[in-house]
Amino acid sequence: MASVVQSSWQFLITHFSEFQLACLGTFFLHEGVFFLSGLPCMMLERSRWLSKYKIQAKNNSPAAQKKCISGLMLYHFGVNLPVMIISYPLLKRMGMQISLPLPSWKIILTQIIFYFILEDFVFYWGHRILHTKWLYKNVHSVHHEYATPFGLTSEYAHPAEILFLGFATIIGPVLTGPHLMTLWTWMSLRVLETVEVHCGYHFPWSLSNFIPLYGGADFHDYHHRLLYTKSGNYSSTFTYMDWIFGTDTGYKNLKASKKAEAESSSHQKKQH
Repeated sequence: MASVVQSSWQFLITHFSEFQLACLGTFFLHEGVFFLSGLPCMMLERSRWLSKYKIQAKNNSPAAQKKCISGLMLYHFGVNLPVMIISYPLLKRMGMQISLPLPSWKIILTQIIFYFILEDFVFYWGHRILHTKWLYKNVHSVHHEYATPFGLTSEYAHPAEILFLGFATIIGPVLTGPHLMTLWTWMSLRVLETVEVHCGYHFPWSLSNFIPLYGGADFHDYHHRLLYTKSGNYSSTFTYMDWIFGTDTGYKNLKASKKAEAESSSHQKKQH
């Protein structure tokens, strides 16, 4: 397996320039991972399949889904791609590499863990700031047009928000100057995570059932369906920041209330 990865990477760096791989390669990899993971969420909603796992009963109309995709294409080509091109000199200056040998899995894993921790911290505060009155009304409300999120809505946002919260994703790689392979791995995992937490479904196999402090779709869905002043649950991937600052209290209370209702209902059924 390692030899296949090495030979594939050798092909890439032989046939494409560093600029092409770091900018265009990163952009098209992002598009592939995003739409291949996000479109199935949209099709699930349209087909009503697995609806028993859907968090909210409401479904988005085909017109609302189409509007989301149209906006995404505009934002991705009009904002994301230019930002990737502009960021290239900075990443290169900070030590980004594309050459062989590829970094070991230990280095990749260590850097990605650091990126997740740092991204959670920066994203949390950026997200809380976006929920102040003026910024919510003029910027963040675009993302919250979809009170019932589906996978693709994860990146449907005002261009200013894309830049603002995108900083949380890129700050880790900028500080460490990783190999492009690490950057691609980080970006792919981050895209898959944000699509998953916006998917609108909580499955028995959802990661939040197995990974401690992982927020998941149920945690973030609560954030979308409440008024901006009362939502809480501002975290990105892991929920430790909401726990530390008490901004998950409403969500915890709701979960506790639902659990008590379920236990009471079960107890009454046993008595009958």
